[in-house]
Amino acid sequence: MKLHHLVATGILAIAAAGAGYYGYSRFLHPPLVTTGIASVAPVSEAVYGTGTVEPERWAKVVPLQRRRLVELCRCEGQVVRAGQVLGRQDDAEERSALDQMEINRGQLERDLARAEKDRDKNDAARTEYEQRWTKLEEAKSRIAAQKVHLDSLLLRAPLDGMVLRRDGEVGEIAGPTDVLFWVGPPAPMQVVAEVNEEEINRIASGQKAFLRSEAFPGRALRANVSQITPKGDPTRKTFRVYLRLPQDTPLRIGMSVEVNIIFREKQAAIVVPAEAVTGDSVQIIDDGRIRRVPIKVGIRGSRNTEIIGDVSKGDPVLSPARTDLADGARIRIDNSLTRAVEPAAVSEPTDQPGVTPEAAVVASVTTAPSDPDDAVISAAMTAHIDSVVNDARRNIISNSR
Repeated sequence: MKLHHLVATGILAIAAAGAGYYGYSRFLHPPLVTTGIASVAPVSEAVYGTGTVEPERWAKVVPLQRRRLVELCRCEGQVVRAGQVLGRQDDAEERSALDQMEINRGQLERDLARAEKDRDKNDAARTEYEQRWTKLEEAKSRIAAQKVHLDSLLLRAPLDGMVLRRDGEVGEIAGPTDVLFWVGPPAPMQVVAEVNEEEINRIASGQKAFLRSEAFPGRALRANVSQITPKGDPTRKTFRVYLRLPQDTPLRIGMSVEVNIIFREKQAAIVVPAEAVTGDSVQIIDDGRIRRVPIKVGIRGSRNTEIIGDVSKGDPVLSPARTDLADGARIRIDNSLTRAVEPAAVSEPTDQPGVTPEAAVVASVTTAPSDPDDAVISAAMTAHIDSVVNDARRNIISNSR
């Protein structure tokens, strides 16, 4: 009897201890969580690509034949006219042959002049005159063809403009695969970008874009879509997109740039840290307790995410979300880690192997500039864009293999 009494007493003690611990942990010492603050920020979604700065009109100068170079102008940066000679290939053999043809033509002209005096004497003289005339005409045709051949050994400017670049040196052998000059008006300029075929339907003429160049780190560079090539490259699975640059762009011809073409944007959206979103809800803090709020996800990034629902600016949200805590659970907030959406942060799509970051999310909680475009572009050119670029580079490298 005493044994049963002791066992019952022990069970009650254990239950009391458990209840006490539960009460202590739940009410007197609830779990510690970290939070983020929902903020209002401009957000945008963009298609990523890479491109090169080029003049809108330009042409390459290549030799038509493989010959040694005997003349090349020192004319980089100089203005030239269409047809102006920029260089010459070795034409000594052709000139020697032309000299022989000229000598032969002179002899034929003299023979024709003699035959012309006698052509009315008889039929034989008339026939001789016609034969000599025919030979002279053939000689003239050969001379004209030889002059065209000689002219093909001259390297001429294909259009009015500036010599943008010169390659090759006198004495080298160059052929049709060697570009010796780039000629064209230096302005206006454009970016010729390659965009993944899965994203091309999101792009349209007139869309604005921001560019990133390693030559101008942190600087907002603008462009606008001017044209999309109708036919894509089935091998590389890309489409060519042309972006017009403003007159005051600091970019220079030949620079490579990373392009983000903005196809969707909002000047003011509710954004929270991406880790605060779990499924279709977020957990906000209401009077020291967790309250689950259903939301719709808008423009999504790995760092910041737009949410649509009953969440307002300044609402604290669990970040990261705590799916192990029930709705209504009491919690303690670690105020040392509470943070808002970081200013001027750029979020990219979820990092997945083999997925290109075509869509980038731009978010900022700083005061918006007077120009709405600046709010998007200045935000996009700051922290975290490198992750977008690096992922794209890795994807491009893997595709090239």
